[in-house]
Amino acid sequence: MKKSVTILMMVLLSISLVACSGSTAPAVSSQAPPASAGNPTPAASSEAPEPKKVVAGVVFQEDQFMKLLQLGYQAAAKDAGFECLTANTANDATKEAELINTYIAQGVAGIAISPVSEATSIAPLQEASEAGVSIAVSNTDISQNDFIVGGYTSDNFAFCAQTGKVAAEYIKKNMNGEAKIGILQYKSLLPEQSSARVEGFKSELDKAGIKYEILADQDAWLQDKAVAAIGDMLTANPGINLVFAANEGGTIGSTLGLDNAGYAGKVVVFGTDASEQIVDLLKDKNNILQAVTGQDPYNIGYNTMKALINAVTGGDISQTKGKTTIVPGTTLSRDDTAGLDTFLADLKAKMGG
Repeated sequence: MKKSVTILMMVLLSISLVACSGSTAPAVSSQAPPASAGNPTPAASSEAPEPKKVVAGVVFQEDQFMKLLQLGYQAAAKDAGFECLTANTANDATKEAELINTYIAQGVAGIAISPVSEATSIAPLQEASEAGVSIAVSNTDISQNDFIVGGYTSDNFAFCAQTGKVAAEYIKKNMNGEAKIGILQYKSLLPEQSSARVEGFKSELDKAGIKYEILADQDAWLQDKAVAAIGDMLTANPGINLVFAANEGGTIGSTLGLDNAGYAGKVVVFGTDASEQIVDLLKDKNNILQAVTGQDPYNIGYNTMKALINAVTGGDISQTKGKTTIVPGTTLSRDDTAGLDTFLADLKAKMGG
């Protein structure tokens, strides 16, 4: 009896071992097994991967114009579902070139940039394009280079001519049609752009038949530098009764400098660009700053980034490639309080305030 039981147990054990062995085919899984040393990664799909949805938005200064330009970049990127890296080159061509090389190494899909220079910036941007990075340009007209997918800027001559027209009317009404002028510009930074603004302003004085003399013309585009420069300018040329400043820093600095030195009621300023501080100065009872023409940096930035992303995603760029689109400016005058309030409300909305 014991022998029979032993034989039966051996038969059952044999059947169990067969059932647990690898001799039967495994069930086929509907999912690919995970990669491992014994299970290599399956071959990649023949379809090309989607482009990396990261772009860069670059400016070269810390003023409100550049902040709004950058906000425009970021808004357009967000609307398109892209991540936007931002940077400021601080007016440094070497830093700009290094930054572009960094973006190439990081593999960004494209760069929207306000270049430091209309001359020296082209080479590093072209290198980026040749490395497969799309390039769009804001705030300057170098889009005629065929590697640039689009460009948006102001017409520097035209929008400063708007200020010149208001100045001509003021000179006729308050200064007997004659003016002794001091100019603050930034020709050592961006000579073509700065000169276009000054010539635009003067063109309307000429059209109106204003008799004027330029007694001083120098660079001072940063606010603190302009505060000092305007004092020196008036000391050397006490006959000056009107100042034209070609950018935001020069406009604010010259107005503050004249006020500090007691020139209110003696010298007036006509300026360039628009910001919350400039609106405050246009409303100030010292009556120094009379009018400015502000650009539209937010929409310049937004449209530049929109053109860039269109190129990155394979859109039709025939209407923007190698071309510059002009975004018109807005003239603000101390005589138009309602216009100042409307501009300020819109500005605060864009700045998130």
